[in-house]
Amino acid sequence: MRFTNSALLALPLLAAAAESPFEQYKAKFQNFISSFGAAVPNVAEKVAPAATSSKSKVAAKEIKSLTLSNWKETLYAPVKPEAIQPEEWWVLVTGGAKTCFGHCTKIEVAFNETAAKMATNPKSPHLGRVDCDDQPVLCNSWSASTGALWIFEMLPSPAPIDVYWKPFNLTSVTGQDLQDLYAKTTKEGNKEDFRLITSYFHPFNGVLADYGAAVPIGYALWALNVLPSWAMMLIVSFLSRSMM
Repeated sequence: MRFTNSALLALPLLAAAAESPFEQYKAKFQNFISSFGAAVPNVAEKVAPAATSSKSKVAAKEIKSLTLSNWKETLYAPVKPEAIQPEEWWVLVTGGAKTCFGHCTKIEVAFNETAAKMATNPKSPHLGRVDCDDQPVLCNSWSASTGALWIFEMLPSPAPIDVYWKPFNLTSVTGQDLQDLYAKTTKEGNKEDFRLITSYFHPFNGVLADYGAAVPIGYALWALNVLPSWAMMLIVSFLSRSMM
């Protein structure tokens, strides 16, 4: 009986020991959730300044900063309701230390130099910029990687929109590379150096955009990126307990 009583007395201690890792993760998760709201990106206001070239003395063509709250309105802004020829946008997808690991400065300077060259040509594309450090939800909703140039051929809604993209070598790209690329696409009238986007993540014509799921998935992907590994362990542990 002594052995049985001792064993019975030890059961709560064993149960507590078994629960302790879960409880530790639970406490961490509660602390994480309390600070999670502050970590949600301020998609409407936070816009990082573009890198500039100290050698450029020409007034550059305006580069619009695209955010989760204004990108669609901004891209449609110059499109006339009766237009049959698309308004072309060149949008640089860039980032800082978090999403581009500090390697996007060179392409930003090249893009700004190209903007200065385009300022003298009234028929040149409209220019935009997305910073994935400050707009992670937007970048995730497009499945957009940093260090790439996107071309949007905008027609009046609800006409389909062609979107192209091209990644660059971030260690060697120059402003002349972008200017030569523009001259080639203008002269030859094709975009063979770019890839036409046809995936579910197409910002206008994709399945996710059609069903209104692009932004929720953008938030979900952002949350997965910022979620610590112990929080994932807690979620898996919770789900496994729920199914038992």
